[in-house]
Amino acid sequence: MPLPAIEALLDRAFGADRRRRTAYAIRADAAPLAGLSFALSDAGGLIAALLAFPITLAVDDGTRVPLVMVGPVAVAPERQSEGHGAALMRALLAAAGDAPLMLIGDPEYYGRFGFTAARTGQWRAPGPVERHRLLARGPVADQAGMLGPA
Repeated sequence: MPLPAIEALLDRAFGADRRRRTAYAIRADAAPLAGLSFALSDAGGLIAALLAFPITLAVDDGTRVPLVMVGPVAVAPERQSEGHGAALMRALLAAAGDAPLMLIGDPEYYGRFGFTAARTGQWRAPGPVERHRLLARGPVADQAGMLGPA
């Protein structure tokens, strides 16, 4: 799916001011990972998209731990609650295997996919983030550090 169509969907789903969110500062200008980004469409056009980006956790001891930032996950407003977001998450998890994943999102939704805030308590972000929404899955470091672009 062409990136302009995905950007238009993201604007519809999250608003034009979405680029001011902390998630955008974390991933900066990174390009989406082709093998871990997915889109769903039908004859009417783009229904949903999930993008994933390479980022790092710059640990306070000087090491850099690579992570995959999941999101945004967007579903066209008129197509929400049809299971498209969950289908994209399942595709991502199948493709990612045991890769260390993180996202900023609702634990009530992403918890069913194995994401938790249990190991992210010492992570910092380049902007405001609600601690309970900073979630991770897989072999992630529970060390103090700053999230940022790869």
